Amino acid sequence: MTKKQMGVIGLGVMGMNLALNIESKGYSVAVYDYWTDRTDEFSNKEAKDKNIHGTYSIEDLVDSLEVPRKILLMVKAGETTDTVIQSLVPHLQQ
Repeated sequence: MTKKQMGVIGLGVMGMNLALNIESKGYSVAVYDYWTDRTDEFSNKEAKDKNIHGTYSIEDLVDSLEVPRKILLMVKAGETTDTVIQSLVPHLQQ
């Protein structure tokens, strides 16, 4: 698999639409959502035949991105955001 240019974490309405919008501008996108059924549904419907790759773990998302990595967090503010950032940090370089 070719490394993707942009990552999106969180496939709610805004996350899905941002991933589609970014891809429509010519960028490749990797997406991740805690709920794997959302990733499956998005990958098989809205993102089908697009340059969007669904991943099923934070580690897979990070590994699928070119360096320097660009990741959008589209998750609830507060504790959820903090948890996602804590999950990301061990997989990123300074």
